[in-house]
Amino acid sequence: MSALASLAPRQREFAFSPDDHATVADIAYREVGILLPETKAQLVYGRLAPRVRACGLDSVADYIRLIGTDSSERGRMIDALTTNHTFFFRENHHFEDFNRLLWPELKSRLEVGGRVRLWSAACSTGEEPYTWLMAMFGSDRSGAAKLLAKDFRFLATDVCGTALAAVREGAYPAATVEPVPAPLAKVWLKQHGTGFQVDPMLREALTINALNLLGEWPIRTKFDAIFCRNVMIYFDGPTKARLQTRLADRLETGGLLCIGHSERLDSSVAGQFESVGRTSFRKIA
Repeated sequence: MSALASLAPRQREFAFSPDDHATVADIAYREVGILLPETKAQLVYGRLAPRVRACGLDSVADYIRLIGTDSSERGRMIDALTTNHTFFFRENHHFEDFNRLLWPELKSRLEVGGRVRLWSAACSTGEEPYTWLMAMFGSDRSGAAKLLAKDFRFLATDVCGTALAAVREGAYPAATVEPVPAPLAKVWLKQHGTGFQVDPMLREALTINALNLLGEWPIRTKFDAIFCRNVMIYFDGPTKARLQTRLADRLETGGLLCIGHSERLDSSVAGQFESVGRTSFRKIA
């Protein structure tokens, strides 16, 4: 029995056919590279049903016709289909690798007037870049302020507009910030209603932009470190290889690339890197 057939019509508020799923899956693959096989049909319906309802439509087919002419709603559909699962200090070994292998050199460079460029390439709702900054600066707020006043730039990008709005606000429920070590939480998290908000110093340290990793990149600089974690698991092999090639091109020689724990470098780019940790790689050529 197919995934669509297993979701009986009486359980669905809106009509959703196999052809509807195939059309949505094709759009998602072409625009952001994510794979949505038929086994993901129930997930797709669950993500799209609120948008169909919000638009006052009667079926997913009607919604597909709408996004053919409404680019704003098409963007909201991509937002709905994009998975934004992350948490503070996720795969902490990457931050430890950065602090051990690269941060002392970059910190010294800043202190003598050099530049540092970092990129969280799929930042989701912001837990990754804020964790990175907290891990980098520790509880030394005054030291962080001095370094951030130097030629330091930190780019945080994601394809999902609603996720980027969360990054800009930097506000999280209390349960979400539980993984933050107490000494860091004391310095960098401020009470905000029933939750907490990241200190303005860290929020202002980020340049937050929408970016489709498979589209055009209006990026001219090269980076000292790039985190692109747990996004390539949704891509097929050729898409992963193309993305990794582009990431390698935007990384300085000696720079650090960190990918997700279940991701691997494609053979076409692996020769440019040496492994320096669990899914941490230093560019050598």
